[in-house]
Amino acid sequence: MSTDQISKDQPLSGQLAVITGASRGIGAAIAHKLANLGAVAVLCGRTRSALESTALAIVKSGGKADAVVCDVTDLQSVENAARHVESSFGRLDILVNNAGIGGFGGPLHQLPPDSWEQILNTNLRSVYYTTRVFAPVMIRARSGHIINISSLAGKNALPNGAAYAASKWGLNGLSYSLAEELRGHNIRVAVICPGSTNTELSPHAGKDPAKMLQPEDVAHTVAMLVTQRPQSFVSEVMLRPTQKP
Repeated sequence: MSTDQISKDQPLSGQLAVITGASRGIGAAIAHKLANLGAVAVLCGRTRSALESTALAIVKSGGKADAVVCDVTDLQSVENAARHVESSFGRLDILVNNAGIGGFGGPLHQLPPDSWEQILNTNLRSVYYTTRVFAPVMIRARSGHIINISSLAGKNALPNGAAYAASKWGLNGLSYSLAEELRGHNIRVAVICPGSTNTELSPHAGKDPAKMLQPEDVAHTVAMLVTQRPQSFVSEVMLRPTQKP
């Protein structure tokens, strides 16, 4: 096989991708996809056994993966993960902020304060933490992609899920602003807003799972973003299923 063919089949060869919330669902699908394209996938999450299981599956399929236990709501834990990445690989090309939790239990005035804190910390503050820690690595290299996984709930009203919607509206605003801050460093920032996706994140009562978005659909979108031509970038993608579920 020629070098040109290898490059075409694995356009991310030699690159390093960090994916948060990577042990299952959308995060695992993204890790598999980027590894298939030649990147080393660093899987971050809170449960070592689940991370290692996903990493092993990637390796068995011919990819390269590493598992790092990291609680994205804890700045010190994120800093420890960054030290591991720098000492082990010396670079970072792609950061996918995927870790998130749902929150669809009822009206906002009935939401317990600790639930509000958990949702906002996981879905929004964690992206500040990972950006604070990992963006300087990309700035030094004058290259990189940051992909934030948001939701159409960050574009539309979501009754009985106001805290979740607030976290995603906030994530969208963070992403647009961050893109302007980092574009001068040749770092491209994008946000993906999927509709209803067939994962364990939240119940989808009355919806046909076969018609919903699948984790692989989101992973495919990430792959498109990180392989686009270098003189442009897609700042936002709204992803919907072909048929309404």
